[in-house]
Amino acid sequence: MRNPRALPVMLSLMLGLGGCATVSQPHEVTQALPAGDSAFGRSVQRQASAYEGRSGFRLLPNSNEAFRARAELIRNAQSSIDLQYYIVHDGLSTRALVHELLLAADRGVRVRILLDDTTSDGLDVQMATLAAHPNIHIRVFNPLRLGRSTGPTRAVGRLFNLNLQHRRMHNKLWLVDNSMAIVGGRNLGDEYFDAEPNLNFTDIDLLGVGPVAEQLGHSFDQYWNSALSKPIGDFLLTQPDASDLRASRQRLEAYLADARIKRKPLYDRLMAYQTQPRLDVWRNELIWAHNQALWDAPSKVLASDEPDPQLLMTQQLAPEMNGVQHELIMISAYFVPGEPGLLYLTSRADAGVSVKLLTNSLEATDVPAVHGGYAPYRRALLEHGVHLYELRRQPGDPSANRGLRLYGSSDSSLHSKAIIFDRRKTFIGSFNFDPRSVLWNTEVGILVDSQELAEYARELAVQGMSPALSYQPQLVNDKIVWVTEDNHHLHTLTTEPGGLWRRFNAWVSKAVGLERML
Repeated sequence: MRNPRALPVMLSLMLGLGGCATVSQPHEVTQALPAGDSAFGRSVQRQASAYEGRSGFRLLPNSNEAFRARAELIRNAQSSIDLQYYIVHDGLSTRALVHELLLAADRGVRVRILLDDTTSDGLDVQMATLAAHPNIHIRVFNPLRLGRSTGPTRAVGRLFNLNLQHRRMHNKLWLVDNSMAIVGGRNLGDEYFDAEPNLNFTDIDLLGVGPVAEQLGHSFDQYWNSALSKPIGDFLLTQPDASDLRASRQRLEAYLADARIKRKPLYDRLMAYQTQPRLDVWRNELIWAHNQALWDAPSKVLASDEPDPQLLMTQQLAPEMNGVQHELIMISAYFVPGEPGLLYLTSRADAGVSVKLLTNSLEATDVPAVHGGYAPYRRALLEHGVHLYELRRQPGDPSANRGLRLYGSSDSSLHSKAIIFDRRKTFIGSFNFDPRSVLWNTEVGILVDSQELAEYARELAVQGMSPALSYQPQLVNDKIVWVTEDNHHLHTLTTEPGGLWRRFNAWVSKAVGLERML
C-alpha cells in the first residue's frame, strides 16, 4: 500500500517543477519586414545600389562605438527591430537600450526579441511585462519546461533533460529595418560596453549595411519561427498588462534619471549618441565588399549526439579554412581545438602557412575551466610552429576607447571572435574555436571578402599579440615558457601566470574530462 503522506510531497515537487508554465499553443509565424517598407531602409537600398550586390561594412572595435551603434540604430528604426542574444545582463547600458526600444515601439516599430532561455532565469515576469507593449514580442529559445519558478527547481529541471539543456543559442544579432545589422561576440550588459568598473570584455563587432542585413533577416526568421522558440507568455499563468508595463517604465525612467546625476561621467559617455550621432559619418566610411552571412541551423540543438555536419556553420567555413595558403590569424576568447582542430592547425603550419592564435591567458580568462581544455594542446601546436599569444589581464586605460583598441578603461578579458584568411577574407561572429561552438551551441557570423577590412582586423590582432599586451608561449629546452614585456623590457617566465584558484579550476576540467563540453 502506498504511503498517503507521500502525496503532498509529490504534489509539491510536481508544482515546483512545473513552475507557472501553461499549455503551449502554436505561435504566430512572422517574417522580417522588407527594407523598402521604411524611408531609412530605402535610403540604404539607394546607397547600396551603386555597389552591384556588395554590402557595406565597418568594424566597431571598441566599447563606445559598439554601444553607440546599437542605440543609434534603434533611433533610426522606422519599421522593425530584430534582436537575437545569448546573454542579457541588467545594468545602465542595458536599461538605456531598453528605454530606446520602448520609444521605438511607441512610434510603431515592430520589435522582435529572441533570447536564449538561460537569459530568462528568474526574469520571466520582467520579460513578459516588456512584451505587454503591443509592438514588442519576446520569445525564448530551447526553453526549460520544468521548474521555471525557482532557482533550485530550474537546476533540477535541467538535470532531467541535460542532453538538450546544455545546447544553447549563442548567436548575437542586432538588425534594424532589415537594412543594417551588427554581428560579433558581444552580449548585452555593462561588462560588454566598458560600463562595469571591475571588468571589460574586449570584443570586435561588425556593422553590415545593405544586402547582408537581408541575409541575416532570413537567419533571424529561421530561429524566430522554429518550434524551439516559444513566446515568454507561454510560461506565465497571469499575463502582465498595460498597467504593469506603465509602472515598469516609470521605474526605468527614475533609474535613468538617478544615474544621470549619480553616475554622470558614465551616463554622459553612454548617452553621447543623443547629441553627437555618428551613424551618418560611419555610412560614409563603409567598405563595400562581397560577403556571405553564415549561421547554424536551429535544429542543430535537437541532435541526440553530434549533429549532422550539414547543419553546422563550420561546413560553410570549410572552403576558407582548407583554402588558406599563406597566413591564418585566429582570435578566439575560448580556444579548445580538440583532436580535429589540432590536426587542422598543425597540418596548415606544416604546409608552410603562418598560423597565429590570440586567446586568453589563464590570468585573464573568465572561465579557467576552458583554459584547462586548451593547455594540453600547447606543446603539440608549438612543436609544429603554430604561434600562440595569450592576452594578459590588462589594467584599465581611461583613454582606451579612441581608435582601434583591443582593451578599454576597465581591467580587460578577451571576448573577441574573428578569423583572417590570407590577409584577404575576414570572418567575424559569435563563433569560438571550441567544441561548444562547433557542436553544441548555435552561432552566426559574416565572411567578408575585402583586403582593406582584413587589414583593419589584422591590425587589432597584431596589437593584441604585442609583448606588452600578451604572453607568447615558446618551447625552450623542451619546456614551455612565456615571453612578455614589462617597462619596455622583454623577459621570460618559467611558470604560467595565474593564481592558485585558477590553476585548480583549469586542472579539474582537464582531470574530469570536460573537454567536449567546453
